[in-house]
Amino acid sequence: MTEEPFDFFDDELDDALPPEEASNRTFLLVAGILGAILILSLILMAVYAMVVVPNRRSAQNTQVAEINAQNTQVAMASGLTAEAQAWTATPTVTRTPLPTSSPTPVMAPTDTPAAALAQDDRDAQLTATMAALFTQQAGNLLTVTPVSTQLPATGFADDVGIPGLLALAAAMIVVIFLARRLRTTGG
Repeated sequence: MTEEPFDFFDDELDDALPPEEASNRTFLLVAGILGAILILSLILMAVYAMVVVPNRRSAQNTQVAEINAQNTQVAMASGLTAEAQAWTATPTVTRTPLPTSSPTPVMAPTDTPAAALAQDDRDAQLTATMAALFTQQAGNLLTVTPVSTQLPATGFADDVGIPGLLALAAAMIVVIFLARRLRTTGG
């Protein structure tokens, strides 16, 4: 029974090394969890890009089209109102008896130029147009216009949600502590 002088060191070396399967299993478990989280986040980002963003753009385009249609309608109504105010009735042809002389005095001609009369007529038309617009504006003031009382939903935290961000941060912290614990206990 001769012992090899180096057998003693081989026995100590075999006892000091931990089994490889346990550490590999823990590593694979943690890598699988992180991979699943990564794949799940990529899927959720793709769904967000394919569903939520186009719906939001469609809603914005619809709102812009409605505002443009309303502005066009107001402009057309203002133009028609001004046109109606400027309209004068055309006299119809009627038979009138020939004038007879009467003792009605005839007024002497004045020194008012014809251009001043045309300017007065133009001022009257502008005044009538402004009165029509003010009347329309007063009618619009009586109509209740809904006003948003919410803050605008912009930014990353509003899109994803602060509770979601906090839950994800807590999950990452738990993964870190579990990985450290599994490394120190040997799995």
